[in-house]
Amino acid sequence: MSSDFPWLTALIVVPLVGAAVLWLMPAGARRRTRAVALTVALVEVAIGVATLSAFDTGDAGVQLKETHQWIPSLGVSYAVGVDGVGIALILMSIALVPLVILAGWREQGSDDAPTDRLRHFLALTLVLEAFIVAVFAARDVFFFYVLFEAMLIPVYFLIGAFGGAQRRYAAIKFLIYSLTGGLIMLVAVIGLYLQGPGGKDGFLTDNLTGLTMDPTLEKWLFAGFFLAFAIKAPMFPVHTWLPDAAQNATPGTSTLLVGVLDKVGTFGMLTLCLPLFPAASRWAAPFVIVLAVISIIYGALLAIGQKDLMRLIAYTSVSHFGFIVLGIFAFTSTSVAGSSFYMVNHGLSTGALFLIAGYLVARRGSQDIADFGGLQRVVPVMAGTFLVAGLSALSLPGLSTFVSEFLVLVGSFARHPAAAIVASTGVVLAAVYVLWTYQRIFTGPVKDGLETMPDLRPRETWAIAPLLAAMIVLGFVPGPALDLVRPPASVTLEQVGVTDLPAAAEGSNP
Repeated sequence: MSSDFPWLTALIVVPLVGAAVLWLMPAGARRRTRAVALTVALVEVAIGVATLSAFDTGDAGVQLKETHQWIPSLGVSYAVGVDGVGIALILMSIALVPLVILAGWREQGSDDAPTDRLRHFLALTLVLEAFIVAVFAARDVFFFYVLFEAMLIPVYFLIGAFGGAQRRYAAIKFLIYSLTGGLIMLVAVIGLYLQGPGGKDGFLTDNLTGLTMDPTLEKWLFAGFFLAFAIKAPMFPVHTWLPDAAQNATPGTSTLLVGVLDKVGTFGMLTLCLPLFPAASRWAAPFVIVLAVISIIYGALLAIGQKDLMRLIAYTSVSHFGFIVLGIFAFTSTSVAGSSFYMVNHGLSTGALFLIAGYLVARRGSQDIADFGGLQRVVPVMAGTFLVAGLSALSLPGLSTFVSEFLVLVGSFARHPAAAIVASTGVVLAAVYVLWTYQRIFTGPVKDGLETMPDLRPRETWAIAPLLAAMIVLGFVPGPALDLVRPPASVTLEQVGVTDLPAAAEGSNP
């Protein structure tokens, strides 16, 4: 497949065109609206597959580059390109969108509903997809910042206009946290530009990598970027917006928010913080690792204590993002590759959990775990899918998350054994919150009013099956995915200026 074709631009433009078509369609054409949105999402997947075929997995550098002047007087360019991590996250993101559309086929009302909410919901979803692809491909720091902030707009409306009872509160809290981090990052972006070569390409990532700057200034600039990414990830203690957003957003919005959008935070740490501020990254690593370990334990403990199903899944993600950040700042090729792979696997398992939880909530009319019970006798297929997704979240061997979590822990142990040992307790806590949740919802006597609950419908099964299949396939055959993320991990360590260490499992061999 030709690498000269602007594949990344096509991936950005197609969802935007689809959103425009949806907004131009006549009100009330609900069946056609769904068909158009799903068709656009599937076309995006096809383009993504073609993009992957044009990508050389043996090349550790940035590929499929496009650079065009945008605001030459300010040194801003439309510059896109991807390495293995970027294309893996893009593929995961665009694969989730049609599943979200399919899962929420009747989420905004039936075909004869008098309102036209569905058209706006699907159009905003496609706009968000375009921004997500663009931010994972951006190779200009200012362009990245614009996209980082622009993503807030569709998410704000997806939560605030289509969510639950406290949707406006959750949307505003999300916006305040994200804008605060973004504005701090803007100051750091400007400060970084002033240290660079300037000119019409002054914001290009390549031109800002490897700069020599005052150590104190580098630490402040690193802190500005890192805080914005920690909020987005989210990490302890700037995570509190996430449970409220997940509790009040629709299941599809939560899937994209937690499964995809939050990866921008850890992706930014990996692809901007480390190469742009290598000395500051090495200086901050011990502090960041402590925060990561706290996030792992804290998120897991709070998940165990939750009564609301959606908030429980949100807190599990706080714990999982702790593993990702730990691997990034452990500075071994094994841990960094594991974190990169973890970002993909977390999107699969958490996306499946949110969608299945959405099915349960829609049938019961409640998110309170206490309102469920005994459902494995009533809805065995749904119970089975929830269990597989949950087992993936707790990193059961044979499922994809196990591979990435194992790589993070053994890679981290090589440089920070104490942190890796403490973080390992998160694996035990994950088993507690997953299995206890399954027990409360699906085992025991059937609660009153649940005897006739319908099992997964064919459309719902089609929305979940690809995620479960991906977890199993990547659990047994992770090689192709690891071939994408391993070369960039080695490049990252070179940029940070640290010597790689063998993973604990490798170092034990004679």
